[in-house]
Amino acid sequence: MLNALLLQPTHARLRYWSAWTLFALIVIVGSIPGARADAAEVASGVVLHSCAYAVLAFLIFTGSHGTPALRAVKAVLTIAAMGAIDECVQSFLPYRHGAVRDWYVDCTAAIVTSTVMWMLWSNRKAQS
Repeated sequence: MLNALLLQPTHARLRYWSAWTLFALIVIVGSIPGARADAAEVASGVVLHSCAYAVLAFLIFTGSHGTPALRAVKAVLTIAAMGAIDECVQSFLPYRHGAVRDWYVDCTAAIVTSTVMWMLWSNRKAQS
């Protein structure tokens, strides 16, 4: 059942829109005063950004259509835009600040996740 939800083409659209919904939640929750400070007690900003944007990249990769290489490019570019939007929103909040370093972490998570997914997806399709 988990395989069907995470990898089957029939749920691709759900995964794609889930990524956008999660991104909206990340931006909204990150805009709540004190929420980031509370999250810092659990994990550092690098860990939070890496995990969050890796999950988003996975959802976008598996929710997109096209060759594995095209899916990887779509995921990386989408995450780069999402990360930039997130940091831009933060720069307008007096209790937060946008950081290019965080955007680099977002992009790195997307590149690593998309590369791994591209390799796995290519092998999966070759075996089919």
